[in-house]
Amino acid sequence: MNPDLLRKSRRTFLGDTGMGFTGMALSAMLFRDGKAATKEPVRLDAEPHFPAKAKSVIWIFNIGGVSHLESFDPKPMLNKYAGKTFDETPFAGVENEDEIKKALLDPSKAKREIYKTIMPLQTGYKRYGKSGIEVSDWFPEMGSMADDLTVARGMWTIDNNHGAQLTYHTGRKITEGAFPTIGSWVSYGLGTLNQNLPEFVVLGNPSADCCGAAWTHGASYLGPQHAGVRMKVDPKNPLSFVKSADDKLTSQEQAENFGLLGKLNRLAGIDYPDDAKLQARIKSYELAFQMQSAVPEVMDLEKEHPEIRKMYGLEDDKRRPFGEKCLAARRLVERGVRFVQIFHGYTGNAGAWDSHTKIKDNHSRLANEVDQPVAALIRDLKLRGLLDDTLVVWGSEFGRTPGAEFRKGKLKGDGRDHHPHGFNVVMAGGGTKKGHIYGATDELGFHAVENRHYVTDLHATVLHLMGLDPRALEVPGRKRLEKDFGEVMHGVIA
Repeated sequence: MNPDLLRKSRRTFLGDTGMGFTGMALSAMLFRDGKAATKEPVRLDAEPHFPAKAKSVIWIFNIGGVSHLESFDPKPMLNKYAGKTFDETPFAGVENEDEIKKALLDPSKAKREIYKTIMPLQTGYKRYGKSGIEVSDWFPEMGSMADDLTVARGMWTIDNNHGAQLTYHTGRKITEGAFPTIGSWVSYGLGTLNQNLPEFVVLGNPSADCCGAAWTHGASYLGPQHAGVRMKVDPKNPLSFVKSADDKLTSQEQAENFGLLGKLNRLAGIDYPDDAKLQARIKSYELAFQMQSAVPEVMDLEKEHPEIRKMYGLEDDKRRPFGEKCLAARRLVERGVRFVQIFHGYTGNAGAWDSHTKIKDNHSRLANEVDQPVAALIRDLKLRGLLDDTLVVWGSEFGRTPGAEFRKGKLKGDGRDHHPHGFNVVMAGGGTKKGHIYGATDELGFHAVENRHYVTDLHATVLHLMGLDPRALEVPGRKRLEKDFGEVMHGVIA
């Protein structure tokens, strides 16, 4: 063996042998090496705490705040009392009785007068399926799947601004910093079902810097080995730097180089057999090499039948970008990826769904982009027998206000402001009830009044369906608040 080779660091060796780690969109794997000496927790070959109903999760997040009133919690009273103030209705004072609002609403936003005038629904709605779930006319395809859905209408959160995007994923306000996300807890708790793919994959641009950025799919103190790995639906370049650093190397030469690297790592493993971090680092090298062929294959949507591509809306220019992500998500969970996180609505700031003005134009356009692909995903999973053990979650950081938004004459009342006090999350499969409504907001959609749940209760429910007890996922040296654990929403579980 060349003695110079033995003197090289593993990272230098990787670069020189064409393993392609330099730069590293596979940052989760690189940091395993770079932080090997830290006290980050590592779980290898993890097992569920009890029998699971779900094996994988597809977590769909709509950036900016989807109106619950014009999606899955329509309120006819908004039409009846449109143009009136709250005090002119039988629900006088409803906006002043909310303790959450008193404690958390930013006083600087009081000038918006967002609760002064009730705004009518901007679209119609109807009941779908045998379950009769009410769904707005902007989501007819998802409505057609109503008998497979559970709609949780009693959600609330603690942030009235777009830091709630991070709160939705971690339970903490953005001012508190980075904490493990729901996807990272699944990765930490269960590990992988496929040695060739990451446990946690992210599709689409995540939240912007204002609202959590990479923290919305990060792992914080769990260690970057449990953070989401961002991928693109592009078989030629699905993951930056996944290709060989030296295009002249053949796959056989790479395999030979990698085999030598593995031997060197395992020689060190003989000296340190109980070093979990060393083992995790070795596994990361193996995974990255295997991903060079596995990831392009899974992102090659041309292999899908034309009818399947059509079902996801790939023939429509407006639906194709999100449809491709939904189809790729199905292919990923089909191959054993534990958690796929899909983002929709990235704009570089608060998000496309943030409809302070012209909500009718805004939401109708965006709903057209996501409605068919999400319905197709649920239908496709069901046809393939995958829906029973794949949990699909569709939501946003909060809802929109029942009142029209006026702000110093600049906003004329054709949009709705942020509303953290009562909104909805839609679930399908993975052990959830079918055709079920859980929880409720009041007649105007202001408060969560029945089966009211904080966002970490959604996290606890996801983990429970995956066979994990949040309180059993202890991390040495890390103290979690009571709200971090959440409470399982047993009412949504079949």
